Amino acid sequence: MIDTRAFITALQQRGVGLFTGVPDSLLQDFSAALHNDLPAQQHIIAANEGNAIALAMGHYLGTGKPAVVYMQNAGLGNTVNPLTSLADPEVYGVPMLMVIGWRGEPGKKDEPQHVKQGRITCAQLELLDIPHWVLDAESDIEAILGAAWQAMAAGQPAALVVRAGTFSKVSLQAVPTGPSALLREEAIAALLQCLGEHDSLVATTGKTGRELFELRAHRGENQRDFLTVGGMGHTASLALGIALAQPQRRVVCLDGDGSLLMHMGALPVIAEQSPKNLLHILLNNRAHESVGGQPTVAGQVDFRAVALGCGYQGYFAASSVEQVQSVLADINTSGAAGPLLFEIHLAQGSRPDLGRPTRTPQQNKQAVMQHLGVEHA
Repeated sequence: MIDTRAFITALQQRGVGLFTGVPDSLLQDFSAALHNDLPAQQHIIAANEGNAIALAMGHYLGTGKPAVVYMQNAGLGNTVNPLTSLADPEVYGVPMLMVIGWRGEPGKKDEPQHVKQGRITCAQLELLDIPHWVLDAESDIEAILGAAWQAMAAGQPAALVVRAGTFSKVSLQAVPTGPSALLREEAIAALLQCLGEHDSLVATTGKTGRELFELRAHRGENQRDFLTVGGMGHTASLALGIALAQPQRRVVCLDGDGSLLMHMGALPVIAEQSPKNLLHILLNNRAHESVGGQPTVAGQVDFRAVALGCGYQGYFAASSVEQVQSVLADINTSGAAGPLLFEIHLAQGSRPDLGRPTRTPQQNKQAVMQHLGVEHA
């Protein structure tokens, strides 16, 4: 096993002064060490992976030294544009080291949303002409970093594809949270008590969908909610698509703060389309909890001002079960036209025995479309 802090030190000794990226469960020890040990300007958790590539480019332009960009392999899609149209040797030729968690590695069991991405990860890097090395617990760090720096000397990105179990354990130091003691599962349970049979729910990635799935099962209700198991940041746009297609039905988007921040440009588009039937719920615990609890910047954002400034028709907030139910009762009785943003302030935490959906994504799609009354292939 590679000593996590020794690995970071080896990178710093080669001149790395900036680490940026999006947290990943496979890389949580690496990002925990960065969060614990480095000052804020040397470790920046980006909104999305493409932002991190651009940050790394700016750092190189200002210092002449490469940065490290870390991500889950699912985030490679967010990097393709800045990698090919900016950092590539045929454009600006900017060196940086990408550290990529290899979810869905062939031959290893993983969740369905990671299987194809895991299978094509190395092929994607080859297609992008990015030299890369697989990193595991037995790797010779000095040899691999030496080869990576030699490749980067030609003015191009290089990548390390990191297998599960590569880094030694590092516990994340406590991350400040808001004043709320409300847990996400408690909030979702309160929401379900106030929503109607006809409502359509779309849940964001990670533990939100898992908790919603289990709550439906506990209540003995049919599984009819769309669980956005991948594609972090696109939940609100997906919900918009359903809301526009079925204007007679209320669509409830259960979004997370990390997800909303990742593609916040969706908000003015939603507002411009003005779906009266869209209720956008922001479950804000100020953290990437599903991948290790690393902080987001959501505690510093005035989402009321953002939503209303983008053109949402209303904003509501709650931080207790009673407030959640009261706000939804007011929305239900008033018939307030959307799009509405309802921010629920949460504490971090989830059940240690939280399971995963027992249905495949294809089965989930079929159940959702059946609930929506739409024929499917």
